[in-house]
Amino acid sequence: MTAPNFADRTIWTGDNLDILRGLNSASVDLIYLDPPFNSNRNYAAPVGSAAAGAAFKDTWTLSDLDVAWMGLIADEQPAMYQVLQTAGLTHGKGMQSYLCMMAVRLLEMRRVLKDTGSIYLHCDPTASHYLKLLMDSIFGQNRFRSEITWRRTNAHSDTRQGRKQHGRVHDVILYFTKSQQWTWNPVYTPYDPQYIEKFYRFVEPETNRRYRLGDLTAPGGASKGNPHYELMGVTRYWRYSQERMQELVDAGRVVQRRLGAVPAYKRYLDEMPGVPLQDSWDDIGPLQAQSKERIGYPTQKPLALLERIIKASSNEDDVVLDPFCGCATACVAAENLGRRWIGIDISPKAVELVNMRLQQTMGELFHNRLVTARTDVPRRTDIDAPIPYRQNKHVLFGQQEGRCNGCKSAFEFRHLEIDHVIPQSAGGTDHVENLQLLCAHCNRVKGDRPQEYLVARLREMGMAA
Repeated sequence: MTAPNFADRTIWTGDNLDILRGLNSASVDLIYLDPPFNSNRNYAAPVGSAAAGAAFKDTWTLSDLDVAWMGLIADEQPAMYQVLQTAGLTHGKGMQSYLCMMAVRLLEMRRVLKDTGSIYLHCDPTASHYLKLLMDSIFGQNRFRSEITWRRTNAHSDTRQGRKQHGRVHDVILYFTKSQQWTWNPVYTPYDPQYIEKFYRFVEPETNRRYRLGDLTAPGGASKGNPHYELMGVTRYWRYSQERMQELVDAGRVVQRRLGAVPAYKRYLDEMPGVPLQDSWDDIGPLQAQSKERIGYPTQKPLALLERIIKASSNEDDVVLDPFCGCATACVAAENLGRRWIGIDISPKAVELVNMRLQQTMGELFHNRLVTARTDVPRRTDIDAPIPYRQNKHVLFGQQEGRCNGCKSAFEFRHLEIDHVIPQSAGGTDHVENLQLLCAHCNRVKGDRPQEYLVARLREMGMAA
């Protein structure tokens, strides 16, 4: 675990891959992401809404950059590469491109997550099965906790569109943890009214409190420290010690409904926490057109949904990250619950929206003062300062066997130039792991861009090895 290299309440505008690469490792407690779903649609907020101007693409085609990424993944993440290959064969190049985009970002998210951290990936059935395999390959299948279904819309009939199928009303939320020791706060939901009527059918006349009767006897006879105990003329082996039994009697928590019957223990409904939260959530409704929190963002999620996730998997003062923050619902929910938070979005509209929403909930005091807006890439502070990077040229020459790391041609030592694999402007460091030797031509083609760009350009020019 390392100290964050960012301020609380920060939103970056830019490519989240570059910004994630610049965040310190193990600096975030909880990640929630609601990325595009590969739905083959483009979304835009309606004119006149608070989110007007916000738009994003949800149509993907396989590009040279994706091909280059897949080459890097094949070398370092063979299991993930097989998932991408399978998706391309079974679902097409669009799905393969989408998953490739997600894969390189999820790898960075795993790095920035603390060992006790959790990640919730919000998607729909279009790609949830592939994303589950992708998450298995990155986090490990034994880090999978649950597949949550959230009912995102009311019942409707898809047959009106000429489709013979069931109505599509739910999203999927994939929940993974980074390790086997993770933050968890149990969440409970209210009992069903029918359950209450059936099991909590007694009502105290004096207090109007509902209760049920529980057995006071211990199964299998006496347990250690709890021998037989005579109460109201009946001798039994009791579940509790004699002292505890007397406390219950004195508190009026023990009743005997008829002479000679075994006394029972009153369990009050208002003392019960409720039903432990399950993996099917239909008690948080979708945002309606007239909802006060609705701002017109095309894929806006209700605050209650994010507050449930944040309560369950983080504690006060923990850091919550939303790398596709859009209208910043996760950021607002984190603020409401006393968590620290950061967000990233490709659109500058996110900064405006989170300021507006926090102003609505917290007052004028925080308008345009609470949120830090950044467009730069953060610089990591969790790694030791490297030696001047130019001193690594001899080491790199030996590692690369005198060949350019772009076109793979052999050159003399003096004709090779040191370059950053991930440029410094995109969060790259001077450490030898992020350095390479390129020939002059490849270095000019690459410029101030990541290595994937060079590989894609060389492939386009027919120069790839």
